[in-house]
Amino acid sequence: MATLMIQGTTSDAGKSTVVAGLCRVLARRGVSVAPFKPQNMALNSAVTADGGEIGRSTALQALAAGVEAHSDMNPVLLKPESDRGAQVILRGRVHGHMDALDYHAFKRTARESVLAAWQALSARHDVIVAEGAGSPAEINLRENDIANMGFAEMVDCPVLLVGDIDRGGVFAQLVGTLALLSESERSRTRGFIVNRFRGDIALLEPGLDWLESHTGKPVLGTLPYLQGLLLDAEDSLGLSGRQSGEPALRVAVPALPRISNHNDFDPLRLHPRVELTFVGPNRPIPPADLIILPGSKSTRSDLAWLRAQGWEEAIMRHLRYGGRVLGICGGFQMLGHAIHDPEGLEGPAGSSEGLGLLEFETRMVAGKQLRNVSGRLLAEGVPIDGYEIHHGVSEGAALARPLCELAGEPEGAVSADGRVLGTYLHGLFDRPEACTALLVRCGLAEAGAVGLAAHREAELERLADALERHLDIAAIEGLLGR
Repeated sequence: MATLMIQGTTSDAGKSTVVAGLCRVLARRGVSVAPFKPQNMALNSAVTADGGEIGRSTALQALAAGVEAHSDMNPVLLKPESDRGAQVILRGRVHGHMDALDYHAFKRTARESVLAAWQALSARHDVIVAEGAGSPAEINLRENDIANMGFAEMVDCPVLLVGDIDRGGVFAQLVGTLALLSESERSRTRGFIVNRFRGDIALLEPGLDWLESHTGKPVLGTLPYLQGLLLDAEDSLGLSGRQSGEPALRVAVPALPRISNHNDFDPLRLHPRVELTFVGPNRPIPPADLIILPGSKSTRSDLAWLRAQGWEEAIMRHLRYGGRVLGICGGFQMLGHAIHDPEGLEGPAGSSEGLGLLEFETRMVAGKQLRNVSGRLLAEGVPIDGYEIHHGVSEGAALARPLCELAGEPEGAVSADGRVLGTYLHGLFDRPEACTALLVRCGLAEAGAVGLAAHREAELERLADALERHLDIAAIEGLLGR
C-alpha cells in the first residue's frame, strides 16, 4: 500500500481536481486506488454507501477511482454554521457542534479518527491519493495539524505541491510555501505541479527552470486551463448562468450565506435553454420564471437573511404574476409556516415564522437523515434518484399532496394550484427524464435535458487525458513505488 498527498499553496489551487484526475489515471491502469481527505470544511456533501456523510469533491474522486464513496475517505468534515462555529462530522456521523477554538483543541482526538480511517482504507486499496486542505503554510493552524503536513508526517507519505498560475504569483506561492515549512516537511515535498496555465509554454519554461534550480525540486508538470470544466465544486459558486441565445427558462437562486449542496443546480447550469442566476447579497432580484430556494446549513438564519434582502416580497409578487417556486431541503423548510429548533441544532434555539406558502411546520431533531434513495415524480411518473441530508422533520396538511415517492413513501409537497413545490431530495434534476419533466412543469416547452452522469464521466475522462499528456506520470508512479 502506498499514499501520495496533493497539497496546495492556497484554497482553490486545484487540489481536488488533480486528485480526481490522478484517481482516474491510476484506475485506467488497473490500480486499486481510493481518494482520502483527512479534514475538509465544506457545505457541499454526499451520502456514502455505508450511510455516512463526506465532502462532495471526495465523492467525485471516488467516482473517478471507480469505487463506492465511503465515510473512511473523509474522516473529518466540518460544516460551517456561523463565522465561528461548525458541525463536526467524524467518519460520516455527527459528533457535535464546536466553535473554532474548541475544535482546535479537539484535533488531538480527531487525529485518532483520521489515522483509523486511513488504515481501514489502506487495507482495502493498493494506493491512496490524499488531498490537503487550504495551505500547509497556515502557520497559525500548524499545531496538531491533521489536514496537511501533520497527516503527511503521521503516515510518512510524499507530497506534491500545486500552485495556481491563473491567479498570478505562482512562483512566490510555491517558494513562499516551502520557506514556511519545517525541514522535514520540505524534504517530503517531492515536486511541484503548476495548474491552470494559458498561453505558450515556451514563455513559462525559464521560470520553471529557475524554480527547479532555486528549490532543488522538480516541476512534474504544467496543467492547462481546462475551459468550461464543470465537476462537483467544493465551495465555489458561479454567479452567472448558461445562455444559448434560444428562448430560456429564467431561474433565480438566492446565494444564501450558508447555502449547501449547490451541486443540485449543475444540470441547470449545463442546460442550453436555462438561464440560471445565483443572486448574491445586495444584488437586484432579476425577473424569473422559477425561483429555487436551495439547501441551507442554517435554515432559520438564512431565512432571516432572505427576508432582509427583500426576497419574501419578491417571491409573493413572483407568484401573483404566475411564477413558480421550488424549495429543496432547507429551502423546502422555509416554505412552511414555521421552523422550530428547540435544541439549537443549527444555531440559537428558538422558532422562526416561515414563508407560509405550504401548510406544514418543521422541527429540527437530533439525529440526521442520511440516505441515498430512488423513486419517481408522482405527476409525471418518471424516475428520480438523489440523497437526503437533513435534521428536520416536517408535518402538516401540505404533505398530503406529495411531489414524489421515495422508497415507496410519499415525499415533499405541492400547493393546491401547483405553483409551489418542495422536497428534501438533493439531486432532483440529476436524471435527464426528471430534469425534463420538472422544466416542462415550470414552463419550458420541449425542454430536453442534460445527462449529468454522462457529462460528469466525460469531464473526468477529459481531465485524466490532460494529466496523462502534461504530467510526468512515470515520476508519480515512482513516488508510489510502482
